[in-house]
Amino acid sequence: MGLKIGGEVEKVNGKELTYAEFVQKYLHRNHPVILTGLTDDWRACKDWVSGNGKPNLRFFSYQFGSSRVQVADCATREFTDQKRLEMSVSEFIQLWISSSSSDNGGADGKPLLYLKDWHFVKEYPDYAAYSTPVFFLDDWLNLYLDKHHMHVDPESYQERNEVNCSDYRFVYMGAKGTWTPLHADVFRSYSWSANVCGRKQWYFLSPSQHHLVFDRYMKSSVYNIFEDVCKSKYPKFEEAVWLECTQERDEIIFVPSGWYHQVHNLEDTISINHNWFNGYNISWVWDLLLREYHEAAGYIEDLKECDEFEELCQRNLAANAGMDFRDFFIFLIRFALANFVMLYQITSSKGFINCSPSEASRFFLFNLKNIKCITLKMKSESGWQNCGIAAINLAETIEDQSFMDFCDSLGRTYSMMYNLSGIDFSQIRTLLDYEQTSVLYPYGPHIHNPDDLITFLNHAFKLVGSES
Repeated sequence: MGLKIGGEVEKVNGKELTYAEFVQKYLHRNHPVILTGLTDDWRACKDWVSGNGKPNLRFFSYQFGSSRVQVADCATREFTDQKRLEMSVSEFIQLWISSSSSDNGGADGKPLLYLKDWHFVKEYPDYAAYSTPVFFLDDWLNLYLDKHHMHVDPESYQERNEVNCSDYRFVYMGAKGTWTPLHADVFRSYSWSANVCGRKQWYFLSPSQHHLVFDRYMKSSVYNIFEDVCKSKYPKFEEAVWLECTQERDEIIFVPSGWYHQVHNLEDTISINHNWFNGYNISWVWDLLLREYHEAAGYIEDLKECDEFEELCQRNLAANAGMDFRDFFIFLIRFALANFVMLYQITSSKGFINCSPSEASRFFLFNLKNIKCITLKMKSESGWQNCGIAAINLAETIEDQSFMDFCDSLGRTYSMMYNLSGIDFSQIRTLLDYEQTSVLYPYGPHIHNPDDLITFLNHAFKLVGSES
């Protein structure tokens, strides 16, 4: 069964693209693109690549061999993904080298192994392998996880749990023939993937067509678009129209929210990958959580009269989706407060700046208005009312060093994005002390539920002279 190919992914010189153009053409439109010319100064492109252009496997084995990583067996399906094995990097490299004489994609019975989801940045923070391009700096997910756990309940947090992980910055390594089955990314996030060496073949399906790769009950999706797809189970698969592209060495591909994709390594390949979301696609995250919540509730509907029904739903939601309503709500509160205090500094008459960065002000307002929009959606969800939300004290949050470090990271990131050289976001706490922080929350410092967050946001908009 041949795929219907409707076109190729556009390829653009990243050095000639401004951030505003990227937002307008790709981020806002939620459309994929390949960017070139952005990896010239990456250490990874030198250290990790041999003179012949292939992965420098012995370098990895020598420098990072003791790291424990997840390795996918591309020939073995396990539920909706490939079977995962855990081993050291040196063990993985040894297996790769021992099977490198075979060029038939594992047909000789040797395992076709693909190292995936290696949290390289978290494990080696002092090894500056690469710098994130400006187009992907507005990364709420990883900036948050650098300072806070996603799960507020410590009993829910496990350092090595695949879902409750510490960040979403990964290194992938695989020989020719390794591949990733059809999927949409975690949280329905954006992702970007840079080929340090090697080539990949991508196949994309837009969100408007994702129902075509699901069964009639929208429960299971196609695993491999090149296997014989059962017409009775997936009756509309042949109607799908795909985009395709070949990603070359030193090219970065932007994967938008909700686009299903399948990826094949055409050569021995190393790639750097981030999952991320921000104000432009935060609604995708909430929509996924809500859908997963209703599915979790449906699976245990026979326990609906049980006092712990809602707790069970949220626990299953966290296990399946990576966070529950409570995690997501606290995430929104912290981001709302961080964006507000930076906007407040910019607009305050007693601020510490010598310029009027209106573009940055619009950006912070955009973030806050999107957070309010999602909070209004959360308020209308009946399942929200009984999910055990803990109060957040804004006064204590502002005094918390982790939160101030988080604000500082956001400030430095946004300064790079908008060239705000005249702003010192490290002065946020000084400004808030000077202004008497009680002015920020005249209705009380605690946020218990979406109504409280909406009240805080409406007051914040008034303080900065903006309509909500």
